[in-house]
Amino acid sequence: MKSRIDISFARSAKLSGGTAIVLGLSSEAKFSGADLVDPAGTFSRAAKIARFKLAKFSRLDLLAPAGSPLDRLVVVGLGKGGDVIAHDWLKAGGVAAGLLEQAEGRVWIYLDAPGLVVTAREAADFALGMLLRSYRFDKYKSVKDEPDDNGVSTAPLKVQILTSVATAAKRHFESAEAVADGVCLARDLVNEPPNILGPSEFATRAKELEALGVAVEVLTEKEMRKLGMGAILGVAQGSVRPPRLVVMQWKGGKPKDKTYAFVGKGVVFDSGGISIKPAAGMEDMKGDMGGAAAVTGLMHVLAARKARINAVGIIGLVENMPDGNAQRPGDIVTSMSGQTIEIINTDAEGRLVLCDALWYCNERFKPAFMINLATLTGAVGIALGNHHAGLFTNDDTLAANLLISGIQSNERLWRMPLGRDYDKMIDSRFADMKNTGGSRQAGSITAAQFLKRFVGNTPWAHLDIASTAMGVANDEINHSWGTGYGVRLLDELVRNYYEG
Repeated sequence: MKSRIDISFARSAKLSGGTAIVLGLSSEAKFSGADLVDPAGTFSRAAKIARFKLAKFSRLDLLAPAGSPLDRLVVVGLGKGGDVIAHDWLKAGGVAAGLLEQAEGRVWIYLDAPGLVVTAREAADFALGMLLRSYRFDKYKSVKDEPDDNGVSTAPLKVQILTSVATAAKRHFESAEAVADGVCLARDLVNEPPNILGPSEFATRAKELEALGVAVEVLTEKEMRKLGMGAILGVAQGSVRPPRLVVMQWKGGKPKDKTYAFVGKGVVFDSGGISIKPAAGMEDMKGDMGGAAAVTGLMHVLAARKARINAVGIIGLVENMPDGNAQRPGDIVTSMSGQTIEIINTDAEGRLVLCDALWYCNERFKPAFMINLATLTGAVGIALGNHHAGLFTNDDTLAANLLISGIQSNERLWRMPLGRDYDKMIDSRFADMKNTGGSRQAGSITAAQFLKRFVGNTPWAHLDIASTAMGVANDEINHSWGTGYGVRLLDELVRNYYEG
């Protein structure tokens, strides 16, 4: 959903009415633009009375400040100068957007805090934080032109960010807007109700990327059967909605450049199949396509900002339902690789979707690496909570690049182990492997070991985002149920290490 905030940059502005947000450091005890926005020194008196110290992301809100041309003045603290890190600018933008939820009219933001040098990238990150925080998914609300129950306005809001690096910030913001659009696309997809977004509908949404120059192919059930994708087809056979495999190609590099692949699990609704889930909370399983949503959002970003890379995004789209034709525990299916899989639990379906998608990707594109994203296991949330996604990989260089990109984007990862002892847990007496380890122990690891059997020697990473893609606590830049996790992380990875 499009943000209501329209952002521009300038070096200065003439103030009249409206709202101004200014930033300040606790070590400086002052803020930018003070002589213009608060000529009478109202803030100093109010800060003394309120014992306001400009701590990080603290704010002091003044209405109709005496002697000021403004209707409202908000001072936001950044903490001590030495404590301000890169990601704080993204968060500060989110804080600013939160302060403007009920605002209408014009807004000016003074970004150049005294005692702190702001770069163009940081200014653009601030604006990006504003866009991410202002995201709302309200398309199914019958009334949209009035403030909601919390007083949040839906009226367009013009925001002008004032900074000495305005010209350079504008250029950086073009890329930041592409990132915001990609994250919001991923959020939209995860937030959509499952009766609206089935496999074919998701594929149609992915086809819309063609407007940005992405080449999109949609493989139907007939084509998947011809390719021998017995694993993904087994998951889909219990639903009246046929599966789809979507291939999205962005060719922003040179023809002879390597191709980098991103693969997403797209279970549009997961009932658990015959191994049905408990009723409580099952409505959240509309978000079991968070990996596919992130890959789609990433491909949007790469195309929208004209990334200099050849990238392919592949998403396997299915619905897991328990009708009379659904696969059963005890069934044996043959994957596209020719390896056979004994089905122990039909609720361990995501790895079945991914194994055929990974094999297909590797065989067709011979990529320099494959990174898959999946809301794969509840076990990863038990281990890591929602502050990190699980990282499993067969390549130390790729691991290091992902971990650093996670820190820089604040979409953090934690590397988890792989090994032969875990791999033995999915050996089957009847088939080449079984689809679960058969116990609660090491659930996220055995899932990764399963996937590893389908990637060969290609550098590969599996990101288990089950605890980060949806339903996490609100923070400075996200108040959406679907978070869009993974889009900024992987865009940061591409920018830093793989873009030509």
